[in-house]
Amino acid sequence: MNKRRYDSEYAKHEIMEKAAMLFSQKGYNQTSVGDISKASGYSKGHIYYHFQNKEKLFVRLAKNTMIEWHSKWLQLESTYSSATEKIYGIALHVLYNYQTPLLKAGHELAANPNSSQESVKEIHNLAVVPMGSYRAILQEGIDRGEFIAGDIETWTVLLGTWLGGLCQLTNHQDLSMLEPLFKEAIEIFLKSITKGGTENESGVSG
Repeated sequence: MNKRRYDSEYAKHEIMEKAAMLFSQKGYNQTSVGDISKASGYSKGHIYYHFQNKEKLFVRLAKNTMIEWHSKWLQLESTYSSATEKIYGIALHVLYNYQTPLLKAGHELAANPNSSQESVKEIHNLAVVPMGSYRAILQEGIDRGEFIAGDIETWTVLLGTWLGGLCQLTNHQDLSMLEPLFKEAIEIFLKSITKGGTENESGVSG
């Protein structure tokens, strides 16, 4: 590290920025604290001081990614006037924001037998954020009379599981080609929770 007045927040920002780049390029397993130290210009000691270890640094980055995902959704959500539009909208938001630069590295951390259960649990718990968004939309739909009164928790799990499963297709298919499939999935889902099971049309774009 070059001689300069030490700025703790700046150091953390630089370390996280370089770590995110390395995790995205090399994956979790192939990125070492030494690599992050070299790329950021900060010693291993600085990295351990701010983040304790590589796992906790990655978890911090993953949480930031989810915060960004949610922030982008909140901005988009405000452009829709009904819960029905929002449920189509969030499906496409999931489609176009599932493949994050850190996704593969996150899978590696979760599958690594040397990873702590605490870190793996924190990675899995990030799903709470989108699930909370689904739940809020479903509740709004019921409150506004768009959806029938039903078991929101079950609906939330079903919607999250369905969209999560469809997202596996993004590994090898063009996202724009998957739009009709995601929209059809929401249309089928809405038939079971709307009054009379009427079909819903939406011109929502990604």
